[in-house]
Parts: sequence; C-alpha cells; structure tokens
Amino acid sequence: MSAMSAKIFVLNGPNLNLLGTREPHIYGSDTLDDLKSLAQARAAELGLEIDFRQSNSEGELVDWIQEAKESAHGIVINAGAYTHTSIAILDALVATELPVVEVHLSNLFKREAFRHHSYISPVAAGLITGFGPQGYPLALEAMSSILAASTPHSST
Repeated sequence: MSAMSAKIFVLNGPNLNLLGTREPHIYGSDTLDDLKSLAQARAAELGLEIDFRQSNSEGELVDWIQEAKESAHGIVINAGAYTHTSIAILDALVATELPVVEVHLSNLFKREAFRHHSYISPVAAGLITGFGPQGYPLALEAMSSILAASTPHSST
C-alpha cells in the first residue's frame, strides 16, 4: 500500500473534546479542532487521507477500531485515560492487524504513576508522548514511513 493513497483513522478518547479549557497547564490551549487542523495539514503534505474522530465512549472507540480493519490502512490513537485501563481497545487493535501509532499530548512519564502503563503500547509501532499538538503531525509522519516501508518497491 502506497502512503500516497492510504487512509488513516485518527482516534481520540475521553475528555479530549475538552481541550483548550481542560487543564491548560498540562494540555495547552489548543482545542481538538486545532489538533484536527494540524493533522489534516500534515496528512495532505504526506499524501494521506485522515478520518479524525473523538468519543468519550470506550465501546464507540472499539467499534471504530473494528471499522478501520475494513476501511483504513493504519490507526493513530490517543485513547486518553482508556490507554491505562482498556483491554477491550487493546484487543480491537490486535484484531485489526493494522499498524498503530500511539500519541499523547503530555509526557505520560512525567505524570502520575498509573499513567506510566499503556495497554496500547505493546501493539503500537511506536509511542509519541509529550510534544503537545505537534504529536499528531509526528504520528502521521511515522505512519507514512511505516506504510512506505511495507510497500514492495518495483524494480525497473
């Protein structure tokens, strides 16, 4: 699959809809719409198509991950607090057999100890944490590289 024609689901978990007002000393002042705009701009530069979504519901996130198996080439996910609690999200990601890049706005390892464990990291190709809004463009760059590396090169 060429990165130039790849569709990437960018999934966001609980409370990310509150960005811009929720704990700005941790998460900054950018809104989720601001993050979506950053991601869309970088995706366009990389030739990727993104489907950017947010839900506070674990079940809806699982449904979207399952949908990605049939209609996407990769998943960028910021599962919010579900990162630290959801075996269901882990199982859904495993079942897709798609490349996954995990992203978090804050540096999880500078936060409370319970945030140091991720159920997503074992299935993710990589983790981008602590770079604020720039984490989303970085995650898309990583996904583009992953997809390009998995594409057989034609010899002429």
